[in-house]
Amino acid sequence: MSVPPSRDSVVAALRAAGCVFAEDEAELILAAAQAPRDIAPMVERRAAGLPLELVVGWAEFRGRRITVEPGVFVPRRRTEFLVEQALAQAPGAAVVVDLCCGSGAVGAALAAGLPGAELHAADIDPAAVRCARGNVTALGGRVHRGDLFGALPGELRSRVDILAANVPYVPTDEMGLLPPEARDHEPRVALDGGADGLDVLRRVAAGAPGWLAPGGCVLVETSSRQAPAAVEAFTGAGLRTRLAVCGERYAHVVIGVAAQAPGAHDPGPPGGSRREADGLL
Repeated sequence: MSVPPSRDSVVAALRAAGCVFAEDEAELILAAAQAPRDIAPMVERRAAGLPLELVVGWAEFRGRRITVEPGVFVPRRRTEFLVEQALAQAPGAAVVVDLCCGSGAVGAALAAGLPGAELHAADIDPAAVRCARGNVTALGGRVHRGDLFGALPGELRSRVDILAANVPYVPTDEMGLLPPEARDHEPRVALDGGADGLDVLRRVAAGAPGWLAPGGCVLVETSSRQAPAAVEAFTGAGLRTRLAVCGERYAHVVIGVAAQAPGAHDPGPPGGSRREADGLL
């Protein structure tokens, strides 16, 4: 009968593999192992470069455990800023869409912050759709498979209050510069944004106005370098646009708001400066 690895031996193996937070990762692996015999294979997978979240089977996102599976994009903590901005922009949202949903982390977080909201999530990747169903159906959400807006039920046109789209935005020729954890273990469709990284973002910007309710908002994550072009794509689609930045998390979120119904009061960006309201950097 073999003796299961000790905490110290797990830490040592992870440290030798180059894991910076070996102690913390060891604790998570030991807690996630369903049986002592599972520990060694889990450590081997992590040491071989598999993302920790795929080793333990979940990622933390806004205080929730989001199930993640092989072949599915792992939600990043910086994307929590997108959720925060969406909830601030539309605190009374009744219809929410998580486009390019991956695991469904954004949609699940929005549903948790908007009890009773109608939630739809969509992705083109069948692995992501399967994973997202496990994360959002318990919250009353529906998951659809298809290419961007083509996946959504037509009944949602002009009804969406929050359209969150964590689109791929890595330029194609920079894919090789990604950390191996992303490059080797996450789907290319969730990372590669085309020549300048903004192909999918531009499609979302162009299509969003037809799906947003009056005063509804669309939000996408981008990089500081791409932000000016992303803002231009949103304003070109007729959206009132601003850029929100969280320096601590290196997060850049472009927010576009559809025109209000005639006679409706427009409160302006929540807590936003004139610089943000004008969409300037």
